Amino acid sequence: MKSLYVVFPEKEKVEVREETITPPEQGEVLCAAEKSLISIGTESYCLRGVFDPGTNWAEWVKYPFRPGYSMAARVIGVGQGVTGLKEGDRIAAWIEHQQFFKIRPQQAHWVPEGISAEEATWAVLACTTQLGVRRPQLQLGETVGVIGLGMLGQLVTQYLAVAGARWIIAIDPVQSRLDMAKAHGATHTLALDVASARPEIEKITNGRMLDVVFDITGHPSVLAPAIQLLRKLGRVVLLGDTPTPTQQHLGPGMLSNSIAILGIHATARPEQASEFNPWSAQEMAALFFDYLRQGRMRVADLITHRYSPLDAPQVYEGLRRDRSAAVGVIFDWSLL
Repeated sequence: MKSLYVVFPEKEKVEVREETITPPEQGEVLCAAEKSLISIGTESYCLRGVFDPGTNWAEWVKYPFRPGYSMAARVIGVGQGVTGLKEGDRIAAWIEHQQFFKIRPQQAHWVPEGISAEEATWAVLACTTQLGVRRPQLQLGETVGVIGLGMLGQLVTQYLAVAGARWIIAIDPVQSRLDMAKAHGATHTLALDVASARPEIEKITNGRMLDVVFDITGHPSVLAPAIQLLRKLGRVVLLGDTPTPTQQHLGPGMLSNSIAILGIHATARPEQASEFNPWSAQEMAALFFDYLRQGRMRVADLITHRYSPLDAPQVYEGLRRDRSAAVGVIFDWSLL
């Protein structure tokens, strides 16, 4: 079986190539892609290829590099010994942008009825952002800032609303992204650079400042001014992993205000649930789907663009030039 896939053969270059996919072996399922979601920040960094030595980025991105990790697909073949999945089942998985692929059932999140393929593409990112929201051990009624209202920022905002944050203050210079956040649970929006946000945060909180702030930008210049938005003993969560941490600085107030910096990465999720941590990837994806079906979260209206995978070179070039108008960008594999 011939299968198309997207690849970065080298820095700043995108191609669509073809490969052969063999039938599923024992313990494997064969899947056909329906929709895949471009992680516009992460994949843009991968394409640009500028990383500090020793970082996760430098170890992960090796050219030729196959981008993508947010796939919705349908099972079309089942190998011997497979349980839990059958032909026709709909799944979401951490898979690159490719037409056909084989995985083991434990890698797949079963997609329930009532969830569209486009919604299902968000499952992987929904797990990552759940990890981020759990990391600071939020207390009911805390005031939280979200810096960067791209894909992850939009999901974090919705989780904070579900979790009972008192005020959710969204900070981003792009008004359209703030409008999305406002429609999904943000109580306040600031169309500002984070370095200019402190006076407004003081007004909103009557000088109390934020209990927690999420830096989801991946930009090294954001950490220092983000710290300035916190109260004493506040927490900053780094959910955006900068590829150039040598350019990241703490700035004043870090020690004098006893600020905690909490990092979190998508790979921190346990593969198997336990009594000590019941929130495996499977459980987090199931929770996300439940929130969607209950109407307590929405992602369908976060999708801003849809393309054929054949247009991948032009799509990534557009994102490289300016991704401010983009949030959810979908490759529709039915358009091949």
